[in-house]
Amino acid sequence: MIAGSNSLIGAFQLLFGCVEKGVQSGGVGVAAEIAMPFSSDPYPSFGSMAKEHSATSKFHQLEPKRRRFAWILSGSGLCILFYAIGSWQSSSGVSHKVGCSSVSPSAASAAGLDFQAYHPGGFNRTPLATTDFPACDLKYSEYTPCQDPRRARKFKKMMLKYRERHCPKKNELLHCLIPAPPKYKNPFRWPQSRDYAWYDNIPHRELSIEKAVQNWIQVEDDRFRFPGGGTMFPHGADAYIDDIDALIPLSNGDIRTALDTGCGVASWGAYLLNRDILTMSFAPRDSSTSSICTGKRSSSHYRCHGDRAYSIPGQSFRHGSLLAMFDSLEQIWLVFLTLVLDGLYLIEVDRVLRPGGYWILSGPPIHWKKYYKGWERTQDDLRQEQYEIEDVAERLCWKKVVEKGDLAIWQKPINHIECVQSRKVYRTPHICINDNPDSSWYKKMETCITPLPEVRSPEEVAGGALEKWPERAFAVPPRIRSGSVLGITVQKFHEDNDLWKERLENYKRIVPPLTKGQYRNVMDMNSNLGGFAAALVKYPLWVMNVVPADPARDTLGMIYERGFIGTYHDWCEAFSTYPRTYDLIHADGVFSIYQHRCDISDILLELDRILRPEGTVILRDTIDVLVKVQSITQRMRWKSQVMEHESGPFNPEKILVAVKTYWTAQLIQQQ
Repeated sequence: MIAGSNSLIGAFQLLFGCVEKGVQSGGVGVAAEIAMPFSSDPYPSFGSMAKEHSATSKFHQLEPKRRRFAWILSGSGLCILFYAIGSWQSSSGVSHKVGCSSVSPSAASAAGLDFQAYHPGGFNRTPLATTDFPACDLKYSEYTPCQDPRRARKFKKMMLKYRERHCPKKNELLHCLIPAPPKYKNPFRWPQSRDYAWYDNIPHRELSIEKAVQNWIQVEDDRFRFPGGGTMFPHGADAYIDDIDALIPLSNGDIRTALDTGCGVASWGAYLLNRDILTMSFAPRDSSTSSICTGKRSSSHYRCHGDRAYSIPGQSFRHGSLLAMFDSLEQIWLVFLTLVLDGLYLIEVDRVLRPGGYWILSGPPIHWKKYYKGWERTQDDLRQEQYEIEDVAERLCWKKVVEKGDLAIWQKPINHIECVQSRKVYRTPHICINDNPDSSWYKKMETCITPLPEVRSPEEVAGGALEKWPERAFAVPPRIRSGSVLGITVQKFHEDNDLWKERLENYKRIVPPLTKGQYRNVMDMNSNLGGFAAALVKYPLWVMNVVPADPARDTLGMIYERGFIGTYHDWCEAFSTYPRTYDLIHADGVFSIYQHRCDISDILLELDRILRPEGTVILRDTIDVLVKVQSITQRMRWKSQVMEHESGPFNPEKILVAVKTYWTAQLIQQQ
């Protein structure tokens, strides 16, 4: 637009110059002729001569005027032509490259604009460091700051608190770039990545030895293969899911989100995608590093239960699952929480299950008559253990749907009418009073039942029924219909969907790999209403929706109602995932939120940790913030470019697209 305006001004200047030159070239200008009108002959004695001279003069004046007029028209036409060519060049389709992403020229031209001329007075002119961030030592290539096993040794083992989140203090933060392994390769594309991962990306051959009996993982030449096995499903995860589908419906669109605790290598969640079910997979960061594979395949999150709640809102999952292995410390601990601490773990499961949701238990003590010798447990112990689990489930008002083979399934009621009445019989656990079921960031689990919204009849679903998938993605969520999300109306919900459809069309132009199958794992750092994930729903991507842990408006529960997954997080801390998990990270206004709360360079270093080499970052924010962000990314081996907002150059919000360059620990050593 700026180029077009300059062309227009130049055209007018040239046009006026043409006119002025034409007037001067005729001797007696047109203006002079207009100022000398015809009059009566001043010399009557020379009347006939005067008439002849007048006719000759008019003939000689007419020809130059015609030439001048034609010249002016030609000059004007050329001016208009040059203006049209200039306007066309400012919006034509020659593309420029940023890393591995194609960037449109309109965006490229924005990078060269003098933004301070259009947005004066707001840029913080504090001098910034100019030295590049160094590479960390290779020993940090699998570093997870808040789940670091070395740090965990400093904390008490009581209640497994040493395996919870423990983030480094500010003076302990690493100010270096986490290196990729020496021979790192870009991951396989989906769906091949479901079954394979490069060995060089996860150089732990011991995984195939430790988990050989469980058929989790195998080494084939230069890659790992995930056969989809597990202790309780030796015939593969797909066959195991078929067994579940025969007991409860998985393929009719009623069930969209699932929670997998103790997920191992996340085969269950990976194969559930075939049925359009999106799984949040939790695994502890253990010393055997068996869980490091999970981030490569599905929506994984490092998590080990101590005494804290899941960092997700209440009533999120239609289908909760515990896939417990006989040698799993997580499984043993969860059974302990259930049996000894008055059902603490099942109470937390009840909090995150939607009304009518299912809990599946596969593993000890289920089917103990067959497995008790392999588990090295007595029949009496296992019988008593299962009895106590079923007692807690009954006191939670759950109904046991079925027990068949290695599976036992319970269902949560659709409302609490009967459950409230049953408190006359079951005194514990009591129903919480004035409890916020969504409050869970760094919150301890409670030994009371989270109350469901009130209903008018026993047949009504508490909180409102959900549409089937995929209609659920764009249907108005019950929390918005009921007005429980402050400031969000049905109209604003639809407007937000339209806004993100428009923004995605722009993203597809400036980052073509986004929808070309080159990316799989996506994170939205500030999801708001989940519009970005919804706009991407038809593409083979999964999106981790993150809602800041202390926003003025909590929208994560509504995002789950739309059929998407996510978590709460404070971006002043590290995210609970393995390095190089994400292909693309999107952030809308995140740095404006956190710029006065913590150092934004620490946030950017964390993004570099969880972003794979040649992965892409899309940041939306004010130009003043993005200029500061870009100055930091230039020190992080990123290639970045600031681009215009979809609405044009005079919008103070801009878009920064950055690509993390490919480098490994080996390349750094060679340099």
